[in-house]
Amino acid sequence: MSAGRRLIRAASLAAALGLWQLLTSLDVELWLRFGQFPTVGEVASAFGDRLGTTPYGQDLAYSLRRIVIGFLLAAVLGVAAGTAIARSRWAADLLGPLMEVARPIPAIALVPVAILLLPSNEQGIVFITFTAAFFPVLVSTRHAVRALTPVWEEAVLTMGGGRLRVLFSVVLPGALPGIFGGLSVGIGVAWICVISAEMISGEYGVGYRTWQDYTVVDYPGVFVGMVTIGALGWLTSTTVEFLGRRATAWLPRPPERAPSRAVRRAAAPPAVSSPAPALEKEPVS
Repeated sequence: MSAGRRLIRAASLAAALGLWQLLTSLDVELWLRFGQFPTVGEVASAFGDRLGTTPYGQDLAYSLRRIVIGFLLAAVLGVAAGTAIARSRWAADLLGPLMEVARPIPAIALVPVAILLLPSNEQGIVFITFTAAFFPVLVSTRHAVRALTPVWEEAVLTMGGGRLRVLFSVVLPGALPGIFGGLSVGIGVAWICVISAEMISGEYGVGYRTWQDYTVVDYPGVFVGMVTIGALGWLTSTTVEFLGRRATAWLPRPPERAPSRAVRRAAAPPAVSSPAPALEKEPVS
């Protein structure tokens, strides 16, 4: 990424923070009531007070552990189920209808099921996280595998390769861009649901602490939780995208977009006008 783009992104974030500080410090009360919001300085002070404390580190550890376990399970089982449904008629007939019925159900609506089915709240939160990430991974994998051209598979079969060779040499590598697209969506949905599950039935975690701050009317603490959630979500999604770029480094990359005509014209050196060539005189007969 160029230095100019980094500067634009930093300026965008700084402008948003500046607008937040301005609206809250002036207690603007138009249609939106910014007078109830804490200022950026109050949130920063509360964040500094919590950073490095034992409860804050404990909440981070619990939320990250739940995300990692649930997301890894969803990644493995989602890729396996999506590949099986796309490659096998038996799997499509047996698992397809069940998945299509369960997929529209919001993961957070399964909290009562998790409470009744699993012996502890911790396992229930991991189950909710797994369910949230599972279906985006499954659907993306299924579409990516079905979109593969059969020419590659036929070439491997012609050269004597078996089903496992086709699977690990053609199907999974060819579907990697779609798989990582589903993983990127899944990690974001998983964070939404793990925070919601922690608010409902958790004992520790960033979501649980954010809800507790709300119940005691500690609004700067609520925003500390929101900032922490956003930072953790950005960190994990960036990690997934980085791993996706590394895993698909062998794929051809699209060329960088050429600068617009106005930019090229501004960057081009001024043209030096050359004298027009003299017209040759025809010989006089």
